[in-house]
Amino acid sequence: MSDLRWISSFIDAQAAELGASPNTQEAYARDLRDFWEWCSGKGHSFETLAREEVEAYLISCEAQGLAKSTRARRLSSIKQMFRFAFEEGWRENNPALLIRGPGKSKRLPKTLDVSEVDNLLEAARNSGRTETDRQRNTCLMELLYATGMRVSELVSLPVSATRGDPRMLLIQGKGGKERMVPLSPPAREALAAWLMAWDALAEQSKAQGQKASPFLFPSRGKSGHLTRHRFYALIKELAVAGGVSPAKVTPHTLRHAFATHLLANGADLRSIQTLLGHADIATTEIYTHVLDERLSELVHTHHPLAKSPK
Repeated sequence: MSDLRWISSFIDAQAAELGASPNTQEAYARDLRDFWEWCSGKGHSFETLAREEVEAYLISCEAQGLAKSTRARRLSSIKQMFRFAFEEGWRENNPALLIRGPGKSKRLPKTLDVSEVDNLLEAARNSGRTETDRQRNTCLMELLYATGMRVSELVSLPVSATRGDPRMLLIQGKGGKERMVPLSPPAREALAAWLMAWDALAEQSKAQGQKASPFLFPSRGKSGHLTRHRFYALIKELAVAGGVSPAKVTPHTLRHAFATHLLANGADLRSIQTLLGHADIATTEIYTHVLDERLSELVHTHHPLAKSPK
């Protein structure tokens, strides 16, 4: 079996058995293809590769100046592929099993304060060529901030999950895992307004002999729904319109703001973990550090004893 067949079989298994998303599959493919190209250039094959060769590849990645997070992800992909190969009986061992990764740089996630979020929501209500565009933009932003959804979860949300003025939304997250998240009154109001516009657009499509989209935020593209890249560009436009630095704003920043603001207002970590769909609470605990840093900044900025004497 060729090395490329190893990669494709592994990725197919991840999709079929673990429900890996298309984005995850693409990430595996990029990492493992880079590894394969390096191995091919050195005359190595996956079937006979030794631990030393895997370590040499990681050293070459470091020499290229790749970030710790990138190198850690590539090692993880390699380990998982060789574990799959071992389970399938293609190898008698996993050459990457005992290799320790470079770890990840501990960087606190960027977040926004409440006033900046308010500015983004106001910009969404007033940005768009038509009233329909403005209703869609408002619904996108209100749902994102009210639920802390990942951008891929938001743009691919089925319209069937939002019918009936729901107080809760059922979201399908990573690995096909489902979770329920509550909707705030402003989010429910924005959703109701957008659904009326959505129904009007669906009627127009039917009149033209086309099927209505199954997605809440449809698109004419290949995926059938608004893409992550288009939403990324849209949120940058809203940041400019709302007077918020575009460098601070991404779809994931709103997810961080959702969690940080909940924690600041007394929510417990377990609840936030459930709402965000984190498999490990250690991932959620990063928001305690964000809050600690924010509180420290407030003290040093506003406490009278922190000010230099004149």
